[in-house]
This record gives sequence, C-alpha cells and structure tokens, in this order.
Amino acid sequence: METGRKAKIITKAVNLYYGERHALKDITMDIPERAVTAIIGPSGCGKSTLLRIFNRMNDLIPGVKINGEILLDNIPVYDKNADVVSLRKKVGMVFQKPNVFPMSIYDNIVIGPRHHGIKNKGELDKIAERSLTQVALWDELKDNLKNPGQALSPGQQQRLCIARALAVEPDVILMDESCSALDPESTMKIEELMLELIKEYTILIVTHNMEQALRVSDMAAFIMIDDEKVGRLVEFAPTAEVFSSPKDPRTEDYITGRFG
Repeated sequence: METGRKAKIITKAVNLYYGERHALKDITMDIPERAVTAIIGPSGCGKSTLLRIFNRMNDLIPGVKINGEILLDNIPVYDKNADVVSLRKKVGMVFQKPNVFPMSIYDNIVIGPRHHGIKNKGELDKIAERSLTQVALWDELKDNLKNPGQALSPGQQQRLCIARALAVEPDVILMDESCSALDPESTMKIEELMLELIKEYTILIVTHNMEQALRVSDMAAFIMIDDEKVGRLVEFAPTAEVFSSPKDPRTEDYITGRFG
C-alpha cells in the first residue's frame, strides 16, 4: 500500500466458494482510503465476485460460503451481528450497465435517503442537488427533475446511478466495469468524476481496460486463475509499479496483452 495512506478495507486470507466450487483463494490486501483501487485480470477470474464481497452482495447467491477476514474501518463485515443494511449504505455499488429505476430523475436520487427514513421535502431537495452536483449533472438536469431517469443518455444514466449511490453518503463506492457500456466521451467524464470523488470517498473499480486502470487508479490488484481453476491475487501494489515493473511475469504477460 502507498505509504501514508490508512487502510479503509483489509482482507485476510479470504476464500469464497460457490457450493463446492472454490472461486477465490487466500485474498489478502490492505485497500487504502480516499484512493482508486483497480481490480484487473482475465474474464472469469473472480474480479466481480471479489468486489461484491465488500458489500455482501454475494449473500444473495444461494450456496455461497466465505471464510477469512474482511474489515471495513477495522470492523468485521461478516460478523454474525453485522447490520447488512447499514453496510450497504456505507458501501455503495454502481453496475456495468446503468440500472436507472423506472421513475423520475428526482425519485431515483432520493429513493435511498427515503428508505433510510428521511421524509422532509426540503432535506430531500438538498440531497438531490448535492448528489447531482457531485456528478456534474445538476446544471444539465435541475429544470427537468420530474422527467423519467430512463430517458437520459447512457452516460447521463450512469452518472445518475453514481449520484444515487452518493445520496446516502457512503464511505466506499464499488464500480463494476461501470464504463464498459459507455462511449469514450462519457467514459472520460466518469473517469474525471472518480478523480474528483476520491477527495472524499474510497473507490474500487473492476476494469478490463488497462489504459483506464493506469489513468485513474492509485493501486492495482491483479487476479488470475491458477492451475486448480481458482482465482488468486497475483500482485497488489501501486498501479505505476504494477505496470512499469511487475514482480510476477504473469502480470506482465497480462498487461502487455500476451494473454487474457
């Protein structure tokens, strides 16, 4: 981990199983706060599975078993007494394709705060303005908040999804290939947004785009499948280091396009 940065998330020897299938093995890393950490690796190695560990989205899949330790701010994420609703408020998620809800732009933003008990219209209005401002959509949309969110362009929809995640004031934002369905201009806007958001938030991204990982991330975690068909963490280091002087030849083979 980069010196001087406190760890926001710590994983110690984390293993995940889908029924009998061992999917991730002995994942150990310290993810720094207020930084972008990119999870890279070939298709099917378990990148998205790893990302979903941090807000317990894998709990929704029958037969999943997890062992090892995952700490958020030194608090165990998988403690039997952990409040999963509270965890998912702290750890927001943005998916590959914009999953805008079939409701107005305004209602898309305030659905989370309403769910968590905020009913005051003035307060909800402030949350909507703050969240849309954070994703540089307020000036574009402030006069059209009653319009359907699904009528926006794909790039605007993805920024709306990020605004919806920000509305509940999380600490961590998980982004699962959230630019892969977007055009280059929209991708650039999301990347610029990530670099702005890390002033306040910790961001983890899954990406197949090596140039994107190099442009936006501070740390890079390279995962690949071993001979037993299990996803393992091969290398975890500052991104510049991983790309310029990888310690493992498999990392170099992957980032230079020799496989994957």
